[in-house]
Amino acid sequence: MITRAIQSKILKYARQFPVVTITGPRQSGKTTLCKMAFPKKKYFSLEDLDVRNYARTDPRSFLEEALKKGAVIDEVQRVPELLSYVQTIVDREKREGLFILTGSQNFQLLHSLGQTLAGRTALATLLPFSYGEIYKKNSNINIDKLLYTGFYPRIFDKKLNPTEALSFYTSTYIERDIRNIINVKDLSKFELFLKLCASKTGQILNISSLGNDCGINHNTAKSWLSVLEASYIIHLVRPHHSNFKKRLVKSPKLYFVDPGLAAYLLDIQSPKHIANHPLKGAIFETFVVSEILKARLNDGKQSNLYYFRDNIGNEVDLILDYGNKVRPIEIKLGKTINSDFFKGLMYYKKLNSKNADKGCIIYGGKESSSRSKFDVFAYKDIDRIV
Repeated sequence: MITRAIQSKILKYARQFPVVTITGPRQSGKTTLCKMAFPKKKYFSLEDLDVRNYARTDPRSFLEEALKKGAVIDEVQRVPELLSYVQTIVDREKREGLFILTGSQNFQLLHSLGQTLAGRTALATLLPFSYGEIYKKNSNINIDKLLYTGFYPRIFDKKLNPTEALSFYTSTYIERDIRNIINVKDLSKFELFLKLCASKTGQILNISSLGNDCGINHNTAKSWLSVLEASYIIHLVRPHHSNFKKRLVKSPKLYFVDPGLAAYLLDIQSPKHIANHPLKGAIFETFVVSEILKARLNDGKQSNLYYFRDNIGNEVDLILDYGNKVRPIEIKLGKTINSDFFKGLMYYKKLNSKNADKGCIIYGGKESSSRSKFDVFAYKDIDRIV
């Protein structure tokens, strides 16, 4: 069983707050994490119909069962009214770590938490495995296989074929959950929308174009994107706006949270298919952005990930904002460093010399190095950046 990088942070929160809420996509390992971190707590899954009905019809008795050692309540967004009763109990009991809640639909859950448990719960986000959680630093994993497989825990735990596993994941979780939320009448259009989003991973988002390609209007496309983001299927990276006296692009960049899911939706069915795929570079960039995001969230930090692009095409793939400083990051699939890799970093450093920290390149090679002006990191060393 793999100990998740975020576990120590979760245990710390449980010593400080009466409630800890863990959000994240379906099948990211939330249940396993909770059972490993809190083996003595009673476990309830609101996915179970009988348990869900019990929680709805007699919430006080349901929660009283948990008081002795506390409880893990899985997929709590299924019975949002339960949170008001949780509030009453934690205010009465005044005990840290009483309830551990999980949920996989962020917008519904955070709205309910804001109304009932503000100030009473710590919030954490668990994404699928990180590179460092499943591969050793000296691993010789083929990059095509890495991108094709992705990082959903079940694929590794059960040694599943990624194409088959992600097919089931898409139909069982994504389409079912999102159908329930936004009442999709034409499932084929939503399936097409998912595939079109995958074809745009790593690109600046044009919602109107995406909607037109799918045969839906702008507002519907915007709504579907919001649900995909709230369900942790995609992550939108906003542009970093500073006072550069330049016209900057205002639209976000779209990234899938899992590169393997993006590859599956692009009909990539083996590592061989990814090797010469025209979007391999975009899938690699998706992997890198996701790894940095995971490292930030596992450390209890906000994502603070942005990008830079002006109206004449000068661009930096990623800007990591530390508050008083920013770190520009370029992502390159190539395995050999060349001078062109540094052009965007040099332009940005000159533009923002006051606030820009040492820039870095993350590339598809195996050797990391530090240079006078920039750092170079192999993709396996991404966690050293955060």
